[in-house]
Amino acid sequence: MTRRLKYYLKTLYHYEYGMFDKTSESFATVGSEISSSEWINELMLGMRLSGLSYRHVQVAPPFGIRFDTDASCAQFHFIARGAVILRLGGEEQILETGDAILLPRGGEHCLLSSPEVMSRDIEQIDSLPVCDNFSCVNECPDTADGAPSVRLFSGFMQFDLGGMQPLVSMMPDVMHVGTLLSRYPEVLPMLEAMAREASLKRAGSAGILSRLADVVAASIVRGWVESGCGDIGGWVEALRDPRLGKVIAAVHREPGRDWTVATMAAEAGSSRSVFAERFRSSLGISPLGYVTQLRMRLATRWIAERQLSIDQIAWRLGYGSQAAFSRAFKRSTGQTPGRLKHGQAPGSSVARLGQ
Repeated sequence: MTRRLKYYLKTLYHYEYGMFDKTSESFATVGSEISSSEWINELMLGMRLSGLSYRHVQVAPPFGIRFDTDASCAQFHFIARGAVILRLGGEEQILETGDAILLPRGGEHCLLSSPEVMSRDIEQIDSLPVCDNFSCVNECPDTADGAPSVRLFSGFMQFDLGGMQPLVSMMPDVMHVGTLLSRYPEVLPMLEAMAREASLKRAGSAGILSRLADVVAASIVRGWVESGCGDIGGWVEALRDPRLGKVIAAVHREPGRDWTVATMAAEAGSSRSVFAERFRSSLGISPLGYVTQLRMRLATRWIAERQLSIDQIAWRLGYGSQAAFSRAFKRSTGQTPGRLKHGQAPGSSVARLGQ
């Protein structure tokens, strides 16, 4: 058994039996700088990615594949061979061999061979079931003359952060493996193994590909958290502060609670003045400003998903009436909840890790 394969199997074992546990050798050594924060550990230990369905796709240009993933689930794509254009919300970016992306809130998006190609719904393309949740799409069988084709692997996943689920609404629409490889080289063998498994018709490849996809997707999320959570400011830095971390965790668990500076300071075990000054210096925003910001981000996402009424959103976020919520929403976003609901969903935010 090669050294790389041994590492590989160990990685899969740790994912199955406690991926982010402190005893997990393959992950604890990387990112050990934040292992002292129990609140970050709580965030990461609560993360679960459960694969609902996976597809191994082989197609030849011209092609266009449309995915319409439920907003409550995540979509993962790995490009094993070739190049595709990802189109999401009017924005496009090129994905090349070895690229992996995670769309934490799913949504409608397309993988195209070129911008002008019309897309087809992935659900309408014939596929061959391999096992319960794994199927193959092959519209370009390998030929003797070695005709070029694109090979990709896609996974539809249930994405659960447990008590920290509100953090999902703060993630960019697309999370790219990008610079993750330079910071976390242990991800590279997993991507290489996925490419090998996708190119070979071997026994058990469906299960191995599925599990590797789960690990890589989770690693993308962890890299985003450890790099500072994109544009969320000092969120992770504040989590490293035991007192601030305790408060932030509580606010994310219960965004609709009647938070005041006094209740937040009590949660931190500090005086109001000391807590407020410490909070602002760490995150660049007041405690109540942070609560409002979180609520408005959640509200914007929930309105765009069109699954809750404005009354239900107001109640979940702790507002006594729809009118009070609407006023707070307009002050924060510049438009009313009703206008957003009947207009356009929020623009997408495509980001790469480490940027």
